[in-house]
Amino acid sequence: MKENSKRCFGSAPGKEFYAEYHDKEWGIPVYDDRRLFEMLILEGAQAGLSWETILKRREEYRQVFHRFDPVKVANMTDDELNSLLENPGIIRNRLKIYAVRQNASVFLQIQKEFGSFSNYVWNFVHHKPVLMRRKSLKDIPVSTSISDALSKDLKKRGMTFVGSTIMYAFMQAVGLVNDHLVDCPCANR
Repeated sequence: MKENSKRCFGSAPGKEFYAEYHDKEWGIPVYDDRRLFEMLILEGAQAGLSWETILKRREEYRQVFHRFDPVKVANMTDDELNSLLENPGIIRNRLKIYAVRQNASVFLQIQKEFGSFSNYVWNFVHHKPVLMRRKSLKDIPVSTSISDALSKDLKKRGMTFVGSTIMYAFMQAVGLVNDHLVDCPCANR
C-alpha cells in the first residue's frame, strides 16, 4: 500500500497485524471451504468482543481446532472441548467453544447438500461479490437483508453464534461483500 493511502482500518501505530489483515484478507473473495469454516468460527468467537482480540488469538484457534478441519472438529469429544476452557490462548466461553463442534457438524451437512459450503454461502449473493462503495465507516451497516437471510437459514440448520450482525462481519471478511471505503486502495479489487 502507498505511504499516503487511506485504509478503512488498521493504520494506527502498533497495529501492523491489523493493517495486514485489512490489506491481504478483508473483502477478498474466499471460495475455500476450510478458510470459510475458519472465518465462520472466528466471527462467532468475536461476538461481544473486538476483531483485534480474535486476530491476536487466531493461531491458537488454528492449533486447538485442528487447523479448522471440519471433520476433525465435528469429532472432538466433550473432554477435548472442556480442556479448552483452561486455554488462555482462546476465548474461554463454554457456549462458544461447544458451538464450534456443533457448527462443524452442520457445516458438513451443508457441504453434503450443496457440494461445498462455498456453493451454499455464495448463493446468497448470486455468486458475485456485492460492491458497496461506502464513503465513511458510519455508512457501513451492521447487518443487511442478506445477512438476515443467511443467519436465519444457518440457525434453522442448527448453527449457533451466527446472528445477522455476525454473518454480516463474516460476509465482509470473506468477500461476499466488499465494504472497503471508496478512497481505500483496496476498494476496487
